[in-house]
Amino acid sequence: MKRLFIKTVLASVAVAAVGVSGNAAAQDIKERTIKFGTVGADTHPSVPGMKKFKELVEARSGGKIKVNLFFNGALGSDQASVTAMQGGTIEMSVMNTGILASVAKELAVFDFPFLFANEKESDALVDGPVGRKLHAKLEEKGLVGLSYWELGYRHITNSKRPVNKVEDLEGLKLRVIPNPINVAWVKALGANPTPMPFPEVYGGLEQKAIDGQENPVAVIASSKFYEVQKHIVLSNHQYNPQSVVMSKKFWDSLSPAEKKIVDEAADEAAKTQREAGRAALAANLDILKKNGMQVTQFAPAEVTKLREKMKPVISQFTANVGEATVNEVMAELAKMRR
Repeated sequence: MKRLFIKTVLASVAVAAVGVSGNAAAQDIKERTIKFGTVGADTHPSVPGMKKFKELVEARSGGKIKVNLFFNGALGSDQASVTAMQGGTIEMSVMNTGILASVAKELAVFDFPFLFANEKESDALVDGPVGRKLHAKLEEKGLVGLSYWELGYRHITNSKRPVNKVEDLEGLKLRVIPNPINVAWVKALGANPTPMPFPEVYGGLEQKAIDGQENPVAVIASSKFYEVQKHIVLSNHQYNPQSVVMSKKFWDSLSPAEKKIVDEAADEAAKTQREAGRAALAANLDILKKNGMQVTQFAPAEVTKLREKMKPVISQFTANVGEATVNEVMAELAKMRR
C-alpha cells in the first residue's frame, strides 16, 4: 500500500539526512506554493485542519513551502477541483469522500447508510489499513489521498414539516451529493432526490427549488441553512469522512523530504480537525435552535425501520462498489465489535 511504503521510505530518507547534515535535508526543500481549496466557507469544519496543515508545512519547510487557502469554492466545485488536480493546475483539496467515488468506485462504500455505530469505529477504519488501501486506489487516477478528515454524521433538514417518523420524509425534494448511492437511499425513503453541487444548495433552498438537504450539523450551521430551513431531524444516517487529496503531478515533483513534511502534516492536522469538529457539535446545534430551527430525533423503533429500508440499497450497490471492498470493510467492523 502506497502510504505504508512512503512512510518507510521517507523514514529512511530522514535518518540518512540527519546522518549527513541538517543542511542536506534543508537543501532538499525548494520554494513552492500549494493552492489548497474547499467548497465550504471559512467557518466550514475542514478549516481548522486546513489552517493547521498550513502552519505545520510552512514551519517545517522553513517557510519555503507556502500554503494558500481558498474557501467558498473559489477554486471551483468539488468536481472541477478533481479535474484540476488531475491536470496539475490545483495542488490540493479537501472534499467529501463520496465525491471521489466517481474517480475510484470503491470509495462509495463510505456512502452506505448506517455503516458505523460510533466515532471509535469510523476513526479506526479510515486511519487503518482499509482506509489507506481505499485512498491508494486514487493514485492511478492522478490523485494522492493523504489523510481522512471528517464532516461527521449527516442529518436531514427541510422547510416543510417536522420529521418524527420515516413516513414524514415521503415526498420531500431533498438535495443529495451527486452520486448514485445517495440518490438510491433517498428514493428508498419515499423522498425525491435532487443531485446538486454544494455551492448551489443555499440558493436552491431559498428559491424553493428543493425542500431540504442533508449534511452534518456543522455544515448546516456554517452555511446558515437555518435562514432557509425550519426543521432538522438528527437522523445520523451517514458518516462522512473527508479526503485530503493532492495532485499526483505535484506530489511526484516533491523530494522525499518534502513528501514527508506534507504527508505528516496532513495526518497531524486530522487530529486537530476532528477534535475541533466534535467539540463544536453542541454549540452548532445551539446556533440552529437560536435561529429558529426545530430539532427532532427518531425513536429507536423508527431507526429500526430506517435500517430495514436501507438493506436493499446496500445490497444493490455492493456489486458496484466491489464485493471484495464491502466484505473487507464489514469484516473489519465485525472484528472491532467482537
